[in-house]
Amino acid sequence: MQTRVQRRLGVELVSTEPQPGPDLDILLSGTVFLDIIFTGLAHLPEPGTEVWATGLGSSPGGIANLAVALSRLQLRTGLAAAFGEDAYGDFCWDVLANQEGVDLSHSRRFYGWHSPLTVSMAINKDRSMVTHGHASPVCADELLDPPPRTRACFVHVDMHADKWVRAAKQQGALLFADVGWDPTERWEPSMLRELLDGYDVFLPNSVEATGYTRNEDPRKAAAALAEIVPVVVVTRGGNGAYAIDANTGEEAEVRGLNVASLDPTGAGDVFGAGFVLGTLAGWPLTDRVHFANLCAALSVQHFGGSQSAPGWGDIAAWWRLVGRRDERELRGYTFLNDLLPSHTDTQVRRASATIGLRGIS
Repeated sequence: MQTRVQRRLGVELVSTEPQPGPDLDILLSGTVFLDIIFTGLAHLPEPGTEVWATGLGSSPGGIANLAVALSRLQLRTGLAAAFGEDAYGDFCWDVLANQEGVDLSHSRRFYGWHSPLTVSMAINKDRSMVTHGHASPVCADELLDPPPRTRACFVHVDMHADKWVRAAKQQGALLFADVGWDPTERWEPSMLRELLDGYDVFLPNSVEATGYTRNEDPRKAAAALAEIVPVVVVTRGGNGAYAIDANTGEEAEVRGLNVASLDPTGAGDVFGAGFVLGTLAGWPLTDRVHFANLCAALSVQHFGGSQSAPGWGDIAAWWRLVGRRDERELRGYTFLNDLLPSHTDTQVRRASATIGLRGIS
């Protein structure tokens, strides 16, 4: 018998049985980092000083943040990435493939190339990071030649369009995109228009949206971007998000949820995962934005980008706790009554202090 989750999402998103059609729901490519996260810092270290942290975690990071968030929402998630044949690479591969169920059949291991590393220091609801790594020994087009059939791709657009993305689009995939910080701070609109040609959904944050459009109002910035990409979602951190669908005329503005924030690392990726799921399931725009907003809010209550992502058990537990409140800010989440099963025992793992424990033979 199907659960309410299955009926609402469509069984193809949650069933473990082989289904006709695409092999994957979502396909990603990018760099996997080993993230080491310090929390509970009173302040950042000054030169020549030492600061003790009360919390420590380790988890796969980078593109792994998005991959885990998608997989925990029961989307069939494929990732093409390079992994080093070192202890860090072993740990990240094991967590992604065996713990989180991410399909790594298009990823490869490389001897002599060490895994990229990021040290993140969470303090005052923000974080500072130090990263070390070398260029990947292989490009995404080599790993995905040709790409597997997928319902969607999520792409971090940069200075060029990868061939595998165009190939996936020709096979019928929806294209979701985000964009990184422009180190030149020129935010050239013409460059963005070229990069986003053919994409279906664009999820910039408010700084990126206003920078590229030269418009300080996120709503007007989103409207301008919707002339390039049909669906635009401008995220505003703890202040929620605004979305517009140029095809249907729908608009949605969602306020942030009042939660205790521990570490914002990966919250944007978790938001994107929630929006992808709602889009593939065909939800109204306002439900998609509310759901994505909730997923991001739940994630910042834990440290570690990928391991902070909520599973269905976390979402159900939150709704059981707050769903009976008659508060204006929660009215947009009543669709969860039809979405969630009455109970769930699904558990997800959080970032642990140790990178990994090996048995002694």
